[in-house]
Amino acid sequence: MAGSTQSPRARYREQTRVEIKEIALRQLAEGGTAAVALTRIAKEVGLSGPALYRYFDSRDALLTDLIRDAYADLAAAVSATAGALPPGSSGRARLQALAGACRDWAVAQPHRYLLIEGTPVPGYTAPPDTLDSARAVLGPFLPAFAEGEPSAAVRPVVEQMTAWAETDEAVAQWARGNVPAGAEGVALAGAVFAWAHMHGAIGLEVSGQFTGMGHDGGTLLTAQLDLLADAFGLD
Repeated sequence: MAGSTQSPRARYREQTRVEIKEIALRQLAEGGTAAVALTRIAKEVGLSGPALYRYFDSRDALLTDLIRDAYADLAAAVSATAGALPPGSSGRARLQALAGACRDWAVAQPHRYLLIEGTPVPGYTAPPDTLDSARAVLGPFLPAFAEGEPSAAVRPVVEQMTAWAETDEAVAQWARGNVPAGAEGVALAGAVFAWAHMHGAIGLEVSGQFTGMGHDGGTLLTAQLDLLADAFGLD
């Protein structure tokens, strides 16, 4: 039986929502979250202000959709890279490849990266489901650390992550969806360290903080992650 098709009204609504988000992304690229203005969007789309609220009932609702889309796109880029890794790739190679995918995505569209990882929007609170979106990005990193042998320097964080998994069943289930039972603490700690390294290096790069400093952001990130791999004893 053929799948149901959208009514003309539903198609128009979806097309209008897409157009609204495209304009909002352009505004975001031009001036950050402060530049996203519903009144300007309504005028460009050809809607009245009140009519626009039939598609997004607030600026926060629009930002939430943009955040969900950005996480989904970044997760897809990371997942595609993970799927393309040669069988038997080392944890170090996996870590570098996935981090490289994150950086490539961020450098190509810094406004979207900064929306999900940059300065919070004043007064905005992301809905709980964005936590799952963030985990979808980090999940493929966990296997890189599953067989690691943490050094003394990172062991305290491993112990804290192990305790977290033991007391939070949702976290434990998420971790076990990516690594074997018993490796949750090491994998979670490694992923958190990787996220911190990436957020620091990539965030500084895409926000222009490295301009004129004489180094390449990719080279710096690679070096940082090699040090992290060493700290976790990755091959």
